[in-house]
Amino acid sequence: MPPPRKRGTALRQQLAELRGPDVPAKALDARALAALAANPGCRRRAILDGAGVNKAALAGALGSPSAFGQSQFALTRGNAFEAKVKADGGAELLRLVHERLDRSAEPPAHARVPELTAIGPEGRTARTALALREATEAVGEWTLLDHPMLALDVAGSPAFLEPDAVVVHPDGTWTVVEIKSFPMLDGSADPAKVGAAARQAAVYVLALEQVAARLTQESAPAPEVRDRVLLVCPKDFSNLPTASAVDIRKQRAVTGRQLARLTRVQDIAETLPEGTCFDPARPAEELTAAVESVPATYAPECLAACELAFHCRDRSRAAGAVTSLGRSVRAELGGLTTVPDVLAAARGEAGDAEDPAVAALRRAARLRAEALSAMAPGATAPEAPACH
Repeated sequence: MPPPRKRGTALRQQLAELRGPDVPAKALDARALAALAANPGCRRRAILDGAGVNKAALAGALGSPSAFGQSQFALTRGNAFEAKVKADGGAELLRLVHERLDRSAEPPAHARVPELTAIGPEGRTARTALALREATEAVGEWTLLDHPMLALDVAGSPAFLEPDAVVVHPDGTWTVVEIKSFPMLDGSADPAKVGAAARQAAVYVLALEQVAARLTQESAPAPEVRDRVLLVCPKDFSNLPTASAVDIRKQRAVTGRQLARLTRVQDIAETLPEGTCFDPARPAEELTAAVESVPATYAPECLAACELAFHCRDRSRAAGAVTSLGRSVRAELGGLTTVPDVLAAARGEAGDAEDPAVAALRRAARLRAEALSAMAPGATAPEAPACH
């Protein structure tokens, strides 16, 4: 058993104790943050991601292994395509940035590609901020930052993010570049995948805006982060890169608002029972109790975004929660939070008749009963209305 947590210990120590002794933290990435922002009411995901818990290993230990994530083949294909796009000092990538986003600038005959290596994520973040400042001050030059490191404060805990690339234009503005391995067919890609990429890029834009705000205190004018990002994908069925400018203003506003609504990780940690630990090596009963001590907000969309979705779905169905039917259904039902409550209201056994949700359920129940009675053997079909 791990030693009891002291309430006055630092947040980092609290999170390490929640993660488990000698268990390395799993870093948050933009994909996870975009999913977290899409479900800000889920305290379970907030504390697990904030503590750096490996949710895939946790799901396996709970007996609900996750099918979420990319295959090794997809990762290999994506890495190979990214290397092709960035070959020769990023010449093709910068050509696409110029063509799609900044035709008024001088073509990027050559570009600066600063070295961003440093010790640890904090060191890389500081090195990236310095490179961005130097590139912004180098007026008239193109700069390509390959896999910079950015930090974003999420619910009181820093998350380190690594976009594929950031380009600094000759006018000093910054553009996020997302490189994906799904194809663009006849100039367009799968809308669902483009939307996911836009939400991910919005997280990077938010992090860059924080960097720009800090640089404002040191130099003027403030660097501008462009609200159109460049999405680079294979063209048709080839391995040749093509690109599209994606406006992420809506995704940036929604993601920023949702992240601001997240309950602070420290506040959640303080409500947990003493000795709570999410180490997958712990006995299944203790691990289940630890996970269930943090409330979750499950929705079917979690199946495509969270490793614990199968576990949470089973618990949600067992509890009869209407959220397992989808957020839109939950919104329509108002104060009715469980399936038994909904059925009782529809049958007239519970609920306020003046409640619009209850009234709609009872009307739907009557219509269903009428339809079933009309379909019963021997039933007389209703007369067709007379034509006048």
